[in-house]
Amino acid sequence: MDSITQAALGASVAAVVAGRHCKPKTLLAGAALGTLPDLDVFISYGDPISDTVKHRGFSHSLFVLLPFSLLLTALWSRFRPNVLSFNRLWLLIAACLLTHPLLDSFTTYGTQLFWPLDVSVAISSIFIIDPLYTLPLLVMLIASLLWQEKMAKLCGVGLLISGCYLVWSIAAYSIINQRVHDEVKNTPLVNKPIFISPTPFNTVLWRIIILDGNKYYEGFSSLFDSKKYGEYPIQWAQRERGSWPLEQTSVHVDDLKKFSNNYIQYKIIDDQLVVTDLRLGLIEYLPFRFVVAKRSSQKDWQLIPLVRIEERKVKPKHLPALWLRLLGNQDVNADLCHINECPLVTTSQS
Repeated sequence: MDSITQAALGASVAAVVAGRHCKPKTLLAGAALGTLPDLDVFISYGDPISDTVKHRGFSHSLFVLLPFSLLLTALWSRFRPNVLSFNRLWLLIAACLLTHPLLDSFTTYGTQLFWPLDVSVAISSIFIIDPLYTLPLLVMLIASLLWQEKMAKLCGVGLLISGCYLVWSIAAYSIINQRVHDEVKNTPLVNKPIFISPTPFNTVLWRIIILDGNKYYEGFSSLFDSKKYGEYPIQWAQRERGSWPLEQTSVHVDDLKKFSNNYIQYKIIDDQLVVTDLRLGLIEYLPFRFVVAKRSSQKDWQLIPLVRIEERKVKPKHLPALWLRLLGNQDVNADLCHINECPLVTTSQS
């Protein structure tokens, strides 16, 4: 999640654990602890793909943060004695640190909660920025500064509301997941790998990716969609996924494949091979795109130093279309335009 959300979460958790001893400086300490794991973004691993796949690694591991919280507690107790007991202080520090990666694990990006074990957790039920999760925390934090005698209780209310929203996100994911499986059960796409993620800033409109060899299908489904013929039809866009054209393999591309669970696209642009993580973003706005190889005049491919491609700016025409699709307008398809303007391949035709 974004830094503001993590800071608000850390401050709220600190207030609840501190209880009647909570003060404004407790909120500041909690906010700092809540953002601490993300300082790994300043670590360079030597290339853009490694920087991507190793983010949320050791600094987000429960096996690292738990002993680190004990170390911080010992140092704080030695040099900055306070009214909290050692155990209470440790609980506060550990809770602020651990809720950060636990929240991150609900996003699409994934979190290596059990590093150094090679396991990534990505529930994919909430977007990396979701105001409906963050606002209750921020509102109650502001209220707690105005009514400091109720600081812990008010922050607890914010955590409760945001926690309920997180539970809702899992329920919404389950609803969409069932719809998608019902949609493809009698089509050639049955039993194909399916990836589902929320679209930016909400848990109402969901993006679906289905892999099918060198192709993939992209579609949207909104909780506001209406049934047609007893089902919730999804307008699918068929897109080329491509394949690896080089004889030699790339360790970095293999790492990206593993990181993305093989939701990868290979695309040749101006004699350059661009590898894209399909899970993050939507339609043409896919932020994790890397140039990994170049084709010479002799048509031979050569691996080159990795370059991350700059993100595309959002076209104004897509914003109202995205909003309409969220509200349940099923005439807006996976290219974010109306069906009569750009008809797409349906599941039954695939």
